Amino acid sequence: MKLRIILFVLSLLAFASVSVGGYLYHDSLKERALGEAERKGISYTETIRNHVSLFLSENLKAVRALAGMKELGTTLSDPSPSNIDEAHRILDHFQRALNADVCYLMSREGITIASSNRHAYDSFLGENYSFRPYFRQAVRGEPTLYLARGVTSRKRGIYCSHPVYGDRGSPMAGVAVVKASINPLEKEFGKTYEGIAALVSPEGVVFLSNREDWLYRFMWKPSPELTSQVALTRQFGEGPWKWTGFSTIDETHASDLSGTEYVLHKAEIENYPGWVITYLQSMALISRDVSLSFMRTTGFVILTVCVSIGVLILLLYRKASRLIVQRRTAEQALRESQETALALLNAPTQAALLLDRSGKILALNKTAAERFGKRASELIGRCAFELFDPEIARTRKAHHEKVVSSGRPVRYEDRREGRWFNTHVYPVFDTAGLVVRVAIFSEDVSEQKEAEQALKCAKEELTLYSRELEKRVEKRTQEISGILRYTPAVVYLKDREKRYTLVNSKFEELFRISNQEAQGKRDEDIFSHDKAARWKDKDDMVLVNGKSFQVEVVLPQKDGLHTYLSVKFPLFDEQGSVSGLCGIATDITALKKAEDHLRKLSASMISGQEKERTAIARELHDELGQMLTALRFEAVWMWERLKAKDPDAGERSLSMCELIDNTIDEVRGMSARLRPGVLDDLGLIPALDWYSAEFEKRTGIECIFFHDGGDKLGDVIATAAYRIAQEALTNAARHSGAKHVRIDLESGDGGMRLSVGDDGKGFNPKALTEGSCLGIAGMRERATLAGGYMEIRSNPGEGTLVEFRVPAAPAKEVFS
Repeated sequence: MKLRIILFVLSLLAFASVSVGGYLYHDSLKERALGEAERKGISYTETIRNHVSLFLSENLKAVRALAGMKELGTTLSDPSPSNIDEAHRILDHFQRALNADVCYLMSREGITIASSNRHAYDSFLGENYSFRPYFRQAVRGEPTLYLARGVTSRKRGIYCSHPVYGDRGSPMAGVAVVKASINPLEKEFGKTYEGIAALVSPEGVVFLSNREDWLYRFMWKPSPELTSQVALTRQFGEGPWKWTGFSTIDETHASDLSGTEYVLHKAEIENYPGWVITYLQSMALISRDVSLSFMRTTGFVILTVCVSIGVLILLLYRKASRLIVQRRTAEQALRESQETALALLNAPTQAALLLDRSGKILALNKTAAERFGKRASELIGRCAFELFDPEIARTRKAHHEKVVSSGRPVRYEDRREGRWFNTHVYPVFDTAGLVVRVAIFSEDVSEQKEAEQALKCAKEELTLYSRELEKRVEKRTQEISGILRYTPAVVYLKDREKRYTLVNSKFEELFRISNQEAQGKRDEDIFSHDKAARWKDKDDMVLVNGKSFQVEVVLPQKDGLHTYLSVKFPLFDEQGSVSGLCGIATDITALKKAEDHLRKLSASMISGQEKERTAIARELHDELGQMLTALRFEAVWMWERLKAKDPDAGERSLSMCELIDNTIDEVRGMSARLRPGVLDDLGLIPALDWYSAEFEKRTGIECIFFHDGGDKLGDVIATAAYRIAQEALTNAARHSGAKHVRIDLESGDGGMRLSVGDDGKGFNPKALTEGSCLGIAGMRERATLAGGYMEIRSNPGEGTLVEFRVPAAPAKEVFS
């Protein structure tokens, strides 16, 4: 009875122990599984990130090689049919070699002038894609990768753009673009992963995923502003862009709409800010795997023990010792089996082998079998060192023996058949701490090596380019500093708030303020209120309209007043917006004095010419006219005496009278044209009225004169207007072939406008040479001396208009 009670108590204690041990073992297994899932998630995320980064870098190299083809630069400079055909041949070759979707060449304006898909229904040829970011960045000289959905083809692709230059030293001529296929990346995302993998854009839109229903969806719930921004860029088509339903709990966990919790892993793609590999693992699946693993590994043992306790309690006593030994053996085998499985599962992309102490293969994964070119069943049980060349086998065996003897892992790197391999050798211990097995993991790192070498070369090139650029900037800075320091002109810069950002040495000298003191100050902080208002008068016009202007400003200096020609023009930023203004004031005092002297000399000459004409006209009218009149009286007297005695002589006398009359008319006309008395006696309007009638009678061209009745003009303006009209009518009669001429005169408020227009054949005013436009130069000179200006507007076949204006006396801007 006591034995039964003891066995019963032992059975209960055994059952309780098994239950507690199973619970603790399940909890331990769950914690280990969560850690293993975390490590796998990080490994999967890094693996996908490395593949995507390498694929993008390779495509950027390809488009750089395409842009370097000199034939493309020649085609952009001279788009002849033969050059375009050569460009098509090169684009076709690159498209086939790269297995890309399409390769095309764009002009500086964004128009596709050559394309490998020119014969396809969705051809890019002739299309304008200047709005695409990859084109705008390439035009600024920046090679670009742009992941987007095609506007024409509606297909996803990787747009790789690079600027194309012409001959050495010539500016950028266009852009070369390779639209790479995303099939390789889709295959990478299509691999069997335990979770959900996605490539997410900076805006949060899923571009690639092993879940096809997630494409073009927002990974995280977007704001209306973000949705509008995505729609505006058209990077991912026309929409709509739904939400996957996921929300973040913290940095490492997320949940969907049903409340299912996921482990979250993120890895940003190097050199492509904002683009992130996102990997999600379901916590429910991890827990289910733990339960299944628990049931597979320990459930049967627990069930067997429980049944054995209930049914074979008597046999338990006899076979207790043997069962304990068997249980320990089973646990050891189970532990070894778990270690083997974990070792192989930890390397989904690596070659993994498990060897015993002598080097025989106990287990290996599919990758390792493919490396040896045999099936796994053929390799298990063979010595691993027999599969290598003798020299390599010796090295491998030495590493194996070192791990077995020291119990420490060994890492080494070697190169075989042109490939680089990174190998790790780990010891596997038994319960006594002895090395009983060796786990080997070998990874092909050739692509990583090539990427590192390419990155190293790129860094060296970038360093050289940066140094060269720094030298250029330094040289240009020295040149600009020299110009600003030694130029005799006043130079200054202002920002949009009209604060000084830079003044040169001439500015400092004139206004006695240093560059450091002027920076950040406005005109009101430097000058008096009146001076500041005049000095900044046109600044607002420059900043608002984005146009330049010039004005004369008078500055007092030690040797008197100096006249400066101040030119102000806008400064633009990279977006084309006005960011400030620059002012340059040049001393034109000597030039103004020379102009005044020439103007006075010209006025004196024209005044003397008018006086000379008046004197000649008076001499012709008074002296020659009187002599011709007396001669006519004598001819009439002769006619009256000879008409009866000698009719022939009388007729000759009468002819002399007619000839003398014609001569008198010509002399009067010459006198009037030289200086019409009506201009001096009655004014400009009667003079123009008389001359227009005289012009129509003399040339047969219809001439109409309109005026507003105002004639309160000075002698200088009236004389200039009359002479300009006279010269314009003379040119119309000589050159225009016109049938109608119109003269308009308007005056009032201290100003005057005179215009002479014809319906002749017209001409190009810019085609006139200095030797063929002396009359026009004389008209301009008269207009300037009268305080006005003259304009000539004409086009071939559209007639000619000569306009003379004298504005009201302007107020001269003086800064004193």
